[in-house]
Amino acid sequence: MQTLIYLAGFSVICLASHRIGQWFSHLRLPYITGYLFTGVLVGSFGLQLIPSSVSEHLRFVDQIALAVIAFVAGSELYYKDLINRLRSILWSVALIVVSAFGLIGLALFSLLDLIPFTQGLDTGEKVAIAILGATILLALSPPSTIAVIKELRARGPATRLILGVTIAMDVAIIVIFAIGSSVAVTLVEGSALNLAFLGLLGLDLVLSFLVGLGVGWLLRRLLSLSWPHWLKLGLILAIGYSIFAGTAWLKSFSADYWPIKIVIEPLLVTLIGGFLITNFSPFRDEFAELLHDIGPVVYVAFFTITGLSLKLDILLTALIFAAALFFVRILAIFIGSSLALTIVGEPSRLRRLVWLGLITQAGIALGLAREASLLLPAQGEAFATLIIAVIVLNEIFGPLTLRFALQRLGESNLPEPGIRDDVRDVLILGIEQQSIALARQLSARGWRVRVADTDPEHVRRMATEDVDERYIPEISLQTLSGLIDRSTDAVVALLEKDEDNLRACQIALEKFGVPRLIARPNRMDQREQFRELGAIIIDPATAMVNLLEQAVRAPQSLSLLLHTDPVYDVVQMTVTNQEIDGRLVRDLRLPSDVLLLEISRSGQAIVPHGYTRLRHGDEITVVGKPESLREVSLRIG
Repeated sequence: MQTLIYLAGFSVICLASHRIGQWFSHLRLPYITGYLFTGVLVGSFGLQLIPSSVSEHLRFVDQIALAVIAFVAGSELYYKDLINRLRSILWSVALIVVSAFGLIGLALFSLLDLIPFTQGLDTGEKVAIAILGATILLALSPPSTIAVIKELRARGPATRLILGVTIAMDVAIIVIFAIGSSVAVTLVEGSALNLAFLGLLGLDLVLSFLVGLGVGWLLRRLLSLSWPHWLKLGLILAIGYSIFAGTAWLKSFSADYWPIKIVIEPLLVTLIGGFLITNFSPFRDEFAELLHDIGPVVYVAFFTITGLSLKLDILLTALIFAAALFFVRILAIFIGSSLALTIVGEPSRLRRLVWLGLITQAGIALGLAREASLLLPAQGEAFATLIIAVIVLNEIFGPLTLRFALQRLGESNLPEPGIRDDVRDVLILGIEQQSIALARQLSARGWRVRVADTDPEHVRRMATEDVDERYIPEISLQTLSGLIDRSTDAVVALLEKDEDNLRACQIALEKFGVPRLIARPNRMDQREQFRELGAIIIDPATAMVNLLEQAVRAPQSLSLLLHTDPVYDVVQMTVTNQEIDGRLVRDLRLPSDVLLLEISRSGQAIVPHGYTRLRHGDEITVVGKPESLREVSLRIG
């Protein structure tokens, strides 16, 4: 009953925590900082609205949240996205682990004699804390890294390398934590590290892997069922909680009744389950959507309850030591990544700056800190507070250094003031009501539009402030050179004279290589000449009949084509990312609300299926929500 009361009160606090997190984001601080602040504010060191001991009653909230965090970490490890830079990623992970584990572990071991609340520990306890602390501080933050990359619209080799190392590092850290926690418990308990211990540790890892396979199979079976979305979501949370509860029960039961204690790492089990669903099942999109839906609720609850358990007096005392560990961690990441990229022969500019993108920490690190605190009965809360202070510093400054690195490397695609970049360009010839309306619609959808006419009266009569209208005396290479260049994507010819329209299309194609020509001939006997240029011919009468037919047969598709659908849009984009060349459509990991309709290759239309391979230079037509289409364009071209 008391647990239910605490849960009700904590739920109300989480609503406030969510709002406070939004306020913190307006101050350019991470959401989790606001959640942690809320936990501290309402706890024993703040307003005392709820006792800090409530975290023990709500331990199941922690476990559910940790399961979701590990599922997310596993789902982010999509090996086909990493395979092209696998050598650089593996070397970076290996050398960062070695350098960071050594430097952070040594620094933490040395600081324990100086920190007031850790003085007097024996050597075994200090080594255990150093192992756990170094392991946790090795973790990175894929969600925060992805958020910055999306914000900057970044793409390029450095972006892919940073993201690949970030994702792979979290997987490595969970495996290392499974080993390190066993060693740390043995040291705290004063047991011997011998061959028997190593054999038992190997058995634990094998069992964790096998249970992870079982969880992957169970999730696959669940996702294959035609059950409601909310029911599947609830069952995934139940599976996650059962993993933590089951492994804890097995650990306790085996210690009491068996000659050996079996310790299966629940984070490793859930990570393996998420990895298997993402890489070896047809349900990765649905699984990602389910995790995305529950993620915000879980993160608010987890970080708020973590803040509730923080000891403010210890936190204030530990800040100077946390700052020291913060700088040691940065130094270790710099040494490890620079050495690794030198070995694999990456360019010097990557060696100089990539390490700045590997500082951010968040979810999985806080989860490991919470787990580790339970392994240290005497110093657990103090240890967690110190480590969380370092994590908060990393989460605050990490995104800033990542932004700086991507911008210095030239992979940020945010337009500079007054400059449009990554914008489609179109020239519309012929000023009339339809061309002005077309210009406005294209401008609203991000195109850079110029409108020109050879009749000065048309320019004067249709002059508007929101459309770039120009007068040109004739259609010639000289007059069009100021309106068309090699970056122009389309020319729309709507002039009164078909000879001018044809001449404009010829110049656009032959002199500038404009890939898309649209013409509206006034005389039908001119059609064949436009067709020879590869132009799309628009006949108003036929077009109206076709639209009316489409409205009768498939009205929803017509609303997309006419831009009257308030939710979905249809766009065409060019595949320019070299790493997409040869990739199967089924391996693109498109957002769940995006559908690939057609591929145009060398003038041939291809109706795609899952095993169609994309090629560099393909023109693809996709339908989806505008924000999702922007994400696809950053990934593909």
